Amino acid sequence: MENNEVLDTIVIGISGGSGSGKTRFVNDLTARFGNGEICFLHQDNYYKPIEQQEKDDEGIENFDLPDSLFLDKFAEDIKKLKNGESVVFTEYTFNNETSESKVITIEPAKVIIAEGLFLFHHEVIREQLDLSIIIHADDSNRIIRRIKRDRKERNYPVDDVMYRYEHHVMPSYRLYIYPYLTDVDIVVNNNKSYNRSLDVLSAFIASENS
Repeated sequence: MENNEVLDTIVIGISGGSGSGKTRFVNDLTARFGNGEICFLHQDNYYKPIEQQEKDDEGIENFDLPDSLFLDKFAEDIKKLKNGESVVFTEYTFNNETSESKVITIEPAKVIIAEGLFLFHHEVIREQLDLSIIIHADDSNRIIRRIKRDRKERNYPVDDVMYRYEHHVMPSYRLYIYPYLTDVDIVVNNNKSYNRSLDVLSAFIASENS
């Protein structure tokens, strides 16, 4: 679907460290609304092919660098949705050979949610955001979530997950996410204020759609 009329949209950017609960928060949020009220762009679907990923000194691909993703394309797709255009892309499946990639079509909506690690680091993406949110969680909770997710969804062994967390995830967090904790509009404490934050943001989105 394409709409020649530019939509009166609001773009909400949701970021946070790996395993902080970003995707769960977005899924719980969007579940409160009907079709057409919200559209959602997940930055994980914009990873470059594995053969284009930078490797560390041990020869391990580092997916926790801004250059590991097509961030310019992500920024372009946000702009398309704001202009009332549909966005089509192929789902990224990481290392999970049992998961078949799907072609995904995102239809425009008045409220656009962009979610991913490097939203605030990329200037063109950051400038398109009307509301910026970071999901914050304790390191212990983040690593537990990371292990569960990467074993189930990405087929990574525990040793591999732990290595990447120490050598890729944490350095990336310190460089590309932590510096923005004092600049964003909202910080959601996933250990304490999860449901309250969901309620507040849901009320805000409902008011924008009314």
